Amino acid sequence: MTDAIPGRRTVSRRSFFTAVVAGSTLMLVTRARASADPARIDEPEQVLTTLPADSNLVILEVRGDGSVHCALPRAEIGQGLTTSVAMLIAEELDIPLDKTVVSLSRGRQELIGNHYTGGSNSIQSLWEPARFTAATARARLLRAGADRWGVDVGTLRIVDGVVSAPDGRAAHFGELVAAAAAPELRFEAMDPKSEAGLRVVGTPTTRQDARAIVTGRLTYTLDLDVPDAMPVVVRRPPTINGTVASVDEAGLRAMPGVIDVAVVSTGVAIMARTFGFALAAKDAAVVTWNAGTIDDESTRSIQDRLRRSTPAFTGFGGVGRPELPGETKLNVDFDFAPVSHAAMETNSAVADVRSDRADVWASMQLPNYAGQKIALTLGLPLNRVTTHVMNGGGSFGRRLYLDGPLEAAVISRAMGRPVRLMWSRVDDMRHGRARPAVHTKFDAVLARGSVISWEQRVAAVCTDFDGGFGDLVTDALAPSPLISQTLFHSTRDPYSFTESSIRTLVEVPVQMPTGSWRSVFSGTVRTAAEIMVDRIADALDTDPLELRIGAVASDRHRDVLRTLAAEGNWGADLGPGRAQGIGFHAEFGSSAGYLVEIDAQDPRVPRVRKAVIVVDVGRVVNPRSLEAQMIGCLMDGISTTLRAGLHYEQGLPLEGSYSQFHYARQRDSPPDVRVVIMPPTTETPGGAGELGVPAAAAAVANAYARATGTTPTSFPILFDVDFEPFPK
Repeated sequence: MTDAIPGRRTVSRRSFFTAVVAGSTLMLVTRARASADPARIDEPEQVLTTLPADSNLVILEVRGDGSVHCALPRAEIGQGLTTSVAMLIAEELDIPLDKTVVSLSRGRQELIGNHYTGGSNSIQSLWEPARFTAATARARLLRAGADRWGVDVGTLRIVDGVVSAPDGRAAHFGELVAAAAAPELRFEAMDPKSEAGLRVVGTPTTRQDARAIVTGRLTYTLDLDVPDAMPVVVRRPPTINGTVASVDEAGLRAMPGVIDVAVVSTGVAIMARTFGFALAAKDAAVVTWNAGTIDDESTRSIQDRLRRSTPAFTGFGGVGRPELPGETKLNVDFDFAPVSHAAMETNSAVADVRSDRADVWASMQLPNYAGQKIALTLGLPLNRVTTHVMNGGGSFGRRLYLDGPLEAAVISRAMGRPVRLMWSRVDDMRHGRARPAVHTKFDAVLARGSVISWEQRVAAVCTDFDGGFGDLVTDALAPSPLISQTLFHSTRDPYSFTESSIRTLVEVPVQMPTGSWRSVFSGTVRTAAEIMVDRIADALDTDPLELRIGAVASDRHRDVLRTLAAEGNWGADLGPGRAQGIGFHAEFGSSAGYLVEIDAQDPRVPRVRKAVIVVDVGRVVNPRSLEAQMIGCLMDGISTTLRAGLHYEQGLPLEGSYSQFHYARQRDSPPDVRVVIMPPTTETPGGAGELGVPAAAAAVANAYARATGTTPTSFPILFDVDFEPFPK
């Protein structure tokens, strides 16, 4: 877009987009606090603050010491996002990475739904805003230097945050911020660097917070020292969604260290001087309970309901279709047990609720929605509720839901004082959310050496989208069931076996806490589909990898599969009881292939010995972070395929700790893992956080089938109650 008025700067189409949607208004302010809020003035230090004009998505602040700060409207839950965004900023500003500081922004209601972490969209959504905002800051700093020295801006260069002129004059960013922030500054807009100019992006980089994490110095929610916030735990019911009928409050208040007691909808909240005192009081509490919502349900009864609810097949060609010569029908049923999120950090929050305001601290993937729900529950104006986003010790979808923050706020209101709420590990697994149980049926018809019909029917316990992202969407757009259908149908098979495949989802209402679990429907639906592909290959007497190569519609997918075959030495004879298995998945503009080698000589003690992962996400910001994501997906796949699941009995899961919920241990992880990242196939990044789970799970299942000669159809495969459950 060219401006025809003489004397005005030319604005490119891209920089115009940046200015309007994710771009920059620059102002000179005194030193802002860590949230980069220029309205809060502390010390008289000049800074250059880049504020997006409309969405305020990315806020950059160049300070007087030359450092660059960004308040990120996303959650850091272990995925390394803050480091990746720091790399984008450091790239555009040519500043050392350790001079770029990315913090987590508190909930900002003006972003509406754009303060959201999930759907593997963070890097995709921040790629352009972060780069264009940093490029605008770069342009202003260069213009300020050119004006200072009376030279052409094109002769200047930036190295390590220092602007230099050809004659040797130089100034670091902090020395130029006052002039660069002047409203009257006239500067030429800059586009981000081209691919050839990238030096930081694409370079394997250690997380900036890695040392703090491993040394225990990184601040998580319960590390906060909020004045007067005392430890709180909740005595929860013996069955899911039970409520308090009566409680001996006097007896509780008389116990050592107990400060206060409050009955809330989720149980009996107990405040004490230490968590030790609070936990002891919780265990000793005398409470009678009303019934829960699934007291008569068990794992078997839930699966039976799902099986009965699964829709019947339509049948290829309709009723009465004549059978084709040599026709083969494959009908396979799959069951998937519920799975806990099991994040290392349990569901915890700090809340300080007063008569006229509320502050809540927690790891939140939807802090704006959390603020809205808390305000509504407490009867406070929305602008009097502040949600502070903390580093999260894992999530996998768990922190899309605000059970902890909302419960902490309610308890703080009831007790009239700040609280530090901690869910115990047992409560986190038993009363927390889980990936719903799923039953899926496949019907495939094979004839003339090909697939001529492909149908999948799915019945799943309803995923509760009313506690987070789903609420955010359904409040404005559609009823909750549409969210499930939309997410379900967005998970597509990457194959073109037939001109049209049929898939349907029926959700069965079971009043139990469920939630989005890493990869949502893909983790079960696509895993089953990949196992089915191996069954089809066996029926057609075709190599399963070659069948996939011939059926995918994209050259990118074929390249991933061919690379997987070469790098993983596909087809190797590993001997009796050992075998290879593959899985493939494409979503979020990306694709991943997993090849694993399993030792199942003893089918009851299988061990994945080796894994090769090939991933194509287009442009890669931090290869080291991508590798970690892919290996994390591998461990999820090994766990949920082989041993990890929840048993429900008389209204409550039996599992209550890591010793009972059999997520993969170090001894279960393959000693040989290699991640191959494909060269960039697009200028922009795709999503990666959830991408690998279906492919990894399917690869393990397919390897187990080839090693044992039996295709597993119920997951996890090894699902015994080999422990003594904790008391209810």
